Amino acid sequence: MKLRTRTGLMSSVVVAVFALSGCVAAVPMDPAPEANSPACAAVTVRLPDKVADQAKRETHAQATGAWGDPAAVLLTCGLAKPGPTTMPCVTINNVDWIEDDSLKPLYTYTTFGRDPAVQIAIDSNTVSGSTALVDLSGAVSTVPVSGQCLSPIDVYSG
Repeated sequence: MKLRTRTGLMSSVVVAVFALSGCVAAVPMDPAPEANSPACAAVTVRLPDKVADQAKRETHAQATGAWGDPAAVLLTCGLAKPGPTTMPCVTINNVDWIEDDSLKPLYTYTTFGRDPAVQIAIDSNTVSGSTALVDLSGAVSTVPVSGQCLSPIDVYSG
């Protein structure tokens, strides 16, 4: 093999290695049943570039979002609206979230009173759940409100 050909081949390999090392693989996710809803499209176009200081990642599923490398925040829009629950409910920036901490350190937050529902999974070892919910509340707040969280006092008084 001539020196010129060998040098050209090595240059191509070096360029390919640098090009591939700059690529971050897309986060594998599955779309929710109602991912094609107009409400989810509104959420998707408003997803921020950073959540809890984690950079946005590409996903291959409609109406999803991911942030961090490895992914520390995952968003899925298009889930069935949850019914009444005894799980804790937190309100952040006028968005009600049902908190599920049964898989600590993974916390799952699902919107309550919005149809379709949006779910966010957060690795609490990497990011703050409240910061992530604040960062995503603007996008999620576009889903129409159809109810709100109530406390036991609201239900049993009166």
